[in-house]
Amino acid sequence: MNNNILVIGGTGKTGRRVVTQLNNKGITPRIGARNASPSFDWDHKETWPDALNGIERMYVTYYPDLAVPGAKEDIESLTYLAKELGVKKMVLLSGKGEKEAEACEQIVMNSGIDYTIVRASWFNQNWSESFFLNPILSGEVALPMTDVLIPFVDANDIAEVAATVLLDDAYNGEIIEVTGPELITFKEIVAIISKTSGRNLNLHNITLEQYTNGMKQMQLPNDVIWLIEYLFSHVLTNPENQLVVNDIERVLGRKATSFLAYAEETAKTGVWNQVTV
Repeated sequence: MNNNILVIGGTGKTGRRVVTQLNNKGITPRIGARNASPSFDWDHKETWPDALNGIERMYVTYYPDLAVPGAKEDIESLTYLAKELGVKKMVLLSGKGEKEAEACEQIVMNSGIDYTIVRASWFNQNWSESFFLNPILSGEVALPMTDVLIPFVDANDIAEVAATVLLDDAYNGEIIEVTGPELITFKEIVAIISKTSGRNLNLHNITLEQYTNGMKQMQLPNDVIWLIEYLFSHVLTNPENQLVVNDIERVLGRKATSFLAYAEETAKTGVWNQVTV
């Protein structure tokens, strides 16, 4: 097996952490990214064969999410190519409670390639590396559905699980669900970030329509706006997603990282105390 591993999305939130996990085990995986060599670009299928050439195992993340239109067709093409080129195992990062993502899972599961599916809840790191960061920096956090319970999960936990199941065939054929150790609301999250960062953050409960309009004014990409609206309207309220699952503990032999532990570590970096112009 050695170094015949490809991490698609190897510069992204979970992908770069999977790369680090593999590096720590003495493995140097190939990075599947636009700027890598060979390049991998979801939008340019002609880049795929070189990126997959000689690869035996691959971790696959799809940007921005498997739920977006076009993802299923891309996953179908990639899986077909992977099988053709002799890839022996795929680990797919999927989303909990997303019917569209489950359609993508089925493609991998029915491909004849060994697989493990890693189904994740929302990431803690959305508050420090993604779309929830700017509102935190502004001090005025306007969000819909601030009382919905969500099992936020840490991206470092996801990556450690993904790297483990990528290398260990004992998890072949499994769907691993990764959640944090508790259900937590946006209201509680903003209070925790406020406390750990020493910031005075104000939370405003707004409608989903107001939130969507705000994203449009910020000129976020259309597929990202579509995705966030979809997640709020279909995924957060799905009863399946309001469950804590102990698969992280089962795979890693330790408890999942709590939001408070994540916030305490993240606060030390100063990311929430940046001066915004």
